[in-house]
Amino acid sequence: MEPEHFFCRPQNTAQKKYEALRAFYVEKRQAEDVAKQFGYKLSSFYSLTRDFKKNLSQENPDQHFFISKPAGRRPKDDTSETNQYIIDSRKNHLSVPDIKAALDAQGETVSEGYIYNLLKKEGFARLPRRKSTTREKTSASLKIEAPKSYMLDFAPESFTGQNSFGVLCLLPYLQQYSIDRLIQNSNYPETGTINRLSSILCFVALKLSNVRRYSADDIWCMDRGLGLFAGLNVLPKTSWYTSYSHRITSEMNKEFLKGLHQILLHEGLLSDTSNIDFTTIPYWGDDSHLENNWSGTRNKALASIAYQMSITLSGSRQLSCPVFLYQ
Repeated sequence: MEPEHFFCRPQNTAQKKYEALRAFYVEKRQAEDVAKQFGYKLSSFYSLTRDFKKNLSQENPDQHFFISKPAGRRPKDDTSETNQYIIDSRKNHLSVPDIKAALDAQGETVSEGYIYNLLKKEGFARLPRRKSTTREKTSASLKIEAPKSYMLDFAPESFTGQNSFGVLCLLPYLQQYSIDRLIQNSNYPETGTINRLSSILCFVALKLSNVRRYSADDIWCMDRGLGLFAGLNVLPKTSWYTSYSHRITSEMNKEFLKGLHQILLHEGLLSDTSNIDFTTIPYWGDDSHLENNWSGTRNKALASIAYQMSITLSGSRQLSCPVFLYQ
């Protein structure tokens, strides 16, 4: 578009009215010529001039053509759905960081200070210090639906996490020892939404964060920091982990362990001996087709479909990775 066309051939309705009235009053052109140039009927143009004269008698007549933005932040709507969500969450004994994490997962950009001030304005007292078991029971009693997981495009954004950003420190090591490429080239399954590497990192994120999962609650997977570790907006829900584990075969694990062993040998991380420790992850579904494996933490044999493997390397270094042993 040529610069003069922006003024002579306006596309915006408000600009079109402004240019037509300016041509009539300032340039003293005939009403018939102005109406023809800007596509008005002559009667419509006279109605436009009549309304314009009427608007001039009102306060701030320029608001019909120009919008003045007030300085500072846009005021919050006290009746908004976000405010109601914050109030309902506090009634269910969620803390300010918990509410903030849930809002971040839903794409709501609200600061912890705003949440705190709103709750204070509504008369809510500060939550008493609670034990972790009490907080877990509170979360288990809630039913908050998390958004669907999708791959991040890593556009710049800001969000908060609940003690989850420490897990990001493992990512440079996965890249340094090419474990990420090993996973990408493995036979582990993937979906159209979540690729192979992100799928495996979802399990690693849960193990590193020591998050306890509840099937009736999604708040545990709303932590954006854990989602970022796996390259996702948020971690998948409980049902996804169960269905993914069912797709793993022993052959897939054997191929992965062979590749991991070659990496450890090449990097000189193995001494003459290496200690491998398996921790049973119980399976609480239909266990009629599963074998019982001993769980040291529960002091009994349990039906299980996966283990968490910890390898002690030379120099007392330890590498943990999920190995799914479907039986």
